[in-house]
Amino acid sequence: MKFSKKRELILDFVLNNDKHLSADFIYSELKKDYPELSLGTVYRNLAQLSENELIKKVSLNGQTDVFDKNLEKHGHLICEICGSISDVDLDPLEEVVQKISEKNDISVKHYDVIFHGVCSKCKNNIKN
Repeated sequence: MKFSKKRELILDFVLNNDKHLSADFIYSELKKDYPELSLGTVYRNLAQLSENELIKKVSLNGQTDVFDKNLEKHGHLICEICGSISDVDLDPLEEVVQKISEKNDISVKHYDVIFHGVCSKCKNNIKN
């Protein structure tokens, strides 16, 4: 995959951000300093970057797709209070997936896990 200046700009923006970012958000932030940037360019480059596994596209039911720099196997929590999306470690789930695979004589290649609940920030605010 060739890297144009705009593709590199978009990739750097995602990699230097700890949040899960929508294409519209990326576009609106980059457009401030790069007025020639188009929304179509952002969408096309995000698709290419995720297809080439440089970033991860996260599709959430009923919500806008977001892009994540974390390429490790992990799940996501959607906070029911603030709406944030945060990463969730799935190490304990690996054993369950192995047992499911064995019990059903299947081979699980990929899975997505989305939890709905309360993030740690909101949970701590409720306690206080």
